[in-house]
Amino acid sequence: MLTLNKNHQIMIGLVLAALLIVTRGHHFAAINHLPSASWAVFFLAGVYLRPAWTFPALLGLAAALDFAAVTWGGVDSFCTSPAYGFLLPAYGSLWLGGRWFAKRYQFAFKRLATLAATVVASSFVCHLFSSGGFYFFSGRYADPTLAEFLPRIAKYYPSSLGTLAFYVATAAIIHIVVKALYADNKRTA
Repeated sequence: MLTLNKNHQIMIGLVLAALLIVTRGHHFAAINHLPSASWAVFFLAGVYLRPAWTFPALLGLAAALDFAAVTWGGVDSFCTSPAYGFLLPAYGSLWLGGRWFAKRYQFAFKRLATLAATVVASSFVCHLFSSGGFYFFSGRYADPTLAEFLPRIAKYYPSSLGTLAFYVATAAIIHIVVKALYADNKRTA
């Protein structure tokens, strides 16, 4: 099981919050169009942050960023609809996926397959809630049907998965480097 001390969790939580702020839908920061890290933030929060209150705190931050962007930032309100509430179970599936993985964590190469499978499974559920919720309940599509929605999964999910995989792989590399440096410092001390 992955356990971090409180200071490390605070540091990781601040980094995840900053990543959410910087990349959330190109609302404020235009760091030459970094893809949204929202999915990765919720997954990684599930992996690294033990307090349960971090999930609603990150949800609140994401909602506040969206509200500010639409209200004062000049961002189009197309995505804010009655389906916005589907982000709760969507992001929840990622957070729970991260929690599930953290319970099975071992610093071992064989766990990369478990990490990859967890990322794919939890992100697919997330996609069904977020994209499906928007498609069926936003009111933006005249007559939504399952037959029309299924091809949308094949069209949009791979891109979302790719972005999530990029951020999780980056976090995994950082995790490995920090773990190796910590082990090396421990041996020389």
